Amino acid sequence: MMNILGIIVSFAYVFLILFLGRFVERRSKELSRKFVHIMVSNWWFIGMIFFNSPWVASIVPAAFIVLNALSYRKNLFTAMERGEGKGDLGTVYYAISLCILSFLTLGRTPKEAIIGGAGFLVMGYGDGLAAVVGTSVKSKKLLGTNKSLAGSLTMLGASFIVLLLFLLAGGLANAVLVSLLVAIAATLAELITPWGFDNLTVPLLVSGLLALVY
Repeated sequence: MMNILGIIVSFAYVFLILFLGRFVERRSKELSRKFVHIMVSNWWFIGMIFFNSPWVASIVPAAFIVLNALSYRKNLFTAMERGEGKGDLGTVYYAISLCILSFLTLGRTPKEAIIGGAGFLVMGYGDGLAAVVGTSVKSKKLLGTNKSLAGSLTMLGASFIVLLLFLLAGGLANAVLVSLLVAIAATLAELITPWGFDNLTVPLLVSGLLALVY
């Protein structure tokens, strides 16, 4: 029963965020994209509360792989699409990474849920806030990319905070050091990964590293 309720709550939450994103879109297309990017990452907490089966936990992100691909082609959810010919498959990769982490870590042990959640929320908050700050604050570009110093520093700081909160909640003894090192790795991955692939590389890298040390 909890799994079924979890699916219902999950779809309701995501579609609520997409609906609210339409109002944010009136102010800024890029801001609405990152609003959706950040807020949808909080779905992980719904997954931790409701799902006791990794198969069922994967249903919602698997559905959004298809829906996001359709939206990319048809511009169905305008609040999360770049539009104007600037689209990439980042929203699809976002759902793919969530599906992978959901299947590997949700509905299993609390430790595994923390590992998956840390990876996904680093991507949600770190990458999302980095884009918001990077487009708002003028600073030099790094390594010949369109990523800025301000954005990368934001990525580093947000990733560190997310990781530290998760690892402290999980009781990891050297949480501060691990959080810092993994945050640096996530920031570098976000910096050098092009074409929206950072929605895959960042969460999978973070969760992979945590699985090795936690």
